Parts: sequence; C-alpha cells; structure tokens
Amino acid sequence: MKFKKALFGFIDMIRFSKIVEKRKEHLENGSDEPLPATFKVNELAKELHPGYMDVELVEIKTLTPVMKEFTFKRLNHDKFPFFRAGEYVSLQTKINNSLVSRPYSIASSPAEAFSNILKLGIQKEGLFSTYMFEKAKVGDTFKMSEPSGDFHYETLRDNKNIVCIAGGSGITPFISMAKAKLDGDEDYNMTLIYGARTTQFIAYKETLKDLETKGITVVIVLSDEEKEGYEHGFVTAKLLEKYCDINNTTFFMCGPTVMYTFVRKELEPYKLPIKAIHQDAACCGDLKIANPRAFKLTVHVEEDTYVIDAKENETLLVTMERAGINVPNKCRAGGCGWCNSICLKGEYKVADGREKRRAADIKFNHIHPCVTYPLSDMEIIIPLAY
Repeated sequence: MKFKKALFGFIDMIRFSKIVEKRKEHLENGSDEPLPATFKVNELAKELHPGYMDVELVEIKTLTPVMKEFTFKRLNHDKFPFFRAGEYVSLQTKINNSLVSRPYSIASSPAEAFSNILKLGIQKEGLFSTYMFEKAKVGDTFKMSEPSGDFHYETLRDNKNIVCIAGGSGITPFISMAKAKLDGDEDYNMTLIYGARTTQFIAYKETLKDLETKGITVVIVLSDEEKEGYEHGFVTAKLLEKYCDINNTTFFMCGPTVMYTFVRKELEPYKLPIKAIHQDAACCGDLKIANPRAFKLTVHVEEDTYVIDAKENETLLVTMERAGINVPNKCRAGGCGWCNSICLKGEYKVADGREKRRAADIKFNHIHPCVTYPLSDMEIIIPLAY
C-alpha cells in the first residue's frame, strides 16, 4: 500500500525530530524562580466551590409548631460562597452510629452569605429533620455542602413574570428569591402563593408582611380554614388566573409531591411549554414493600472495604449512611451526580422518574446510590466524600 506524503506533514515530522533539542534549550534558558504556590484562578475556584464546609449553628427560631429556622455561620472563614436564590445545601451530622445528611433549600439571601449568614427552614419530618427540630442546639457543628441546584431564575429561559407556589416548608427558597429581588441581585416580577392548612402553620409571617409592603404580591391559601384576608381551598387554575396571566408566566413550585401533581393537572389545559413550569426535586424515599428482601452490599472506598446489610426497599445511600460510611451526596434525587459510583456486580432498580444518568454512565455501570435500590447482592465503588 502506498501513502501520499503531504508537504506540511513532512515539515511537522522535521519539527518533531528536533523536539528534544528544543526542550533542552528552553529548560536551560528558563527561569529558576519557583512556581507560585497557588494561582488566582485556583483561589477563586476554591472560594466558589469549597466542596464541604464546617459550620456552627448560631441561632434557632420557631416558625410554626412543626417548623424552625436554623442560622449557621461558617467556621474558619468569614463568608459563605455566593449562590443563586433558590439553591440548596446538604447538611450532615452523626446520629447514633449513622452518618446522615439531608438537602435543604436556603432561606437567606445571596447577599447575606457575604456576612457569614446562611439560614435553613426545617420542618419536623423524617429522621434528620426530626433530629434537627428536637435535639439540635446553638453551638452544634455540622458539615455542609457548597450551595448547589438548578432551581433558580434564568433570564434567558424564564418569563420576567414569575409565580412561586409553595406548600409547607417549601416556602424557604422563595423567601430567598424574594430577598434577592429586593437586594437587586435578581430582576423579575414576583407573585408568591403559599399554601398552608391553617394560619397556625404559616411560616415567616412577619417576613411575608414585610415583602408585601415592598412590592411583592403574597397570596396565602388555607386548605382547612376559612378566614378573612386569605384564599381558601387549593391552588387551582381559577385561583392562578385571579393573580396572573397564566400564558405569560413562569411557575416555580416547591412543596409536597401531591401539590406538584395537582397544580400540573390544573395547568394542563393551557398547554404551557416545559420550560414554563419548574419544581424543586424531592428526596428519594423508601419503597412501599410489605416484606423487603435482604441482601449483602460490598462497598469499596479507596483502600477500605465494607460488607453491610441492605434492604430492597431502601436506597444504597441510606444503607451506607446507616452503616456510618462517608458517602458523597447532595440532592438525594438523582440529579446532581455528586454520589456517582461504579457498580461492579449485582442487579438493581432505579427509582421511577429518577433516571438522570447519561448513556455513557449506564453503559459503563455508573450508578447514583441516592436513587438506586438493590435487587440482589451488590458490589460497588464509591468516592470518599471528604
């Protein structure tokens, strides 16, 4: 077989043959000054993306009989990294022998982060949240992930008129979004519709009153109580039409899954584009299985190997946390990829509607333990969180 030689290719071959000589020349003529220990771009990256932070609980405020606000300061640093209003952090601590974490939407504003203030509204439900509600005290320290998430306003994607629909503790990201608008960090026309059972369960009452005086429309809908000055029932299309032009609005929803289902069904007749409705992701919970099977899960973390018990109704993440293994995780919903791991062997099931892996990840047996349930004995490799 004959190959045709290109002129420029031949010249490149000549240059390559002299590469060793050129390298020697550059090394001999190079400066003997030591390289910088760090570069500005690396310093900036570390400021914006610290990974995990050590934080201290500095204030606890009761909001409702089942919800409290927790204020944190960052240890060994004078500020939190900048975030977009609507994002979340994952809080981690040890409960008995388990190393447990849970993502929470940030209630404070991005501007407050620069004053070393970060606030979370936590409702009493589930293991971690109940622990925080009943046992956490001022002075306790925790691990906290850097702010993350894509539940926030995007100028190029979203309409300037936004309606934020909250249920229960789902009010927290919208408190942050409202503050960001008033601080001038975001530019949108905001209507906040907040669903609660009764007035007793309305969180951030004084804050909501203050927001109304500053140009943000606040509508509170009570499902179990009729009272003057409040809407009654559920967030229906009829109610939404009263406060916005549905076809000229972007909707943000944060609350229970049943609220998402109901509101989406109400909006179906309007045939809105996909980008017009955003909902905050909920954590992946246990499967409802009467008699769940038990399996063995072998976990490799760097040089360490653990063999632990696993149940088919619990995610691999929950199984590992119970065993005290330091598993990286943020969203617990399959979307962020922070817990990305490798399955060496075994059968598993991904939770319905939670498959967010790329085709290449699936092909090479990468899994997200936060949304993966075992169907047999399994062996996996996970990265160390910190």
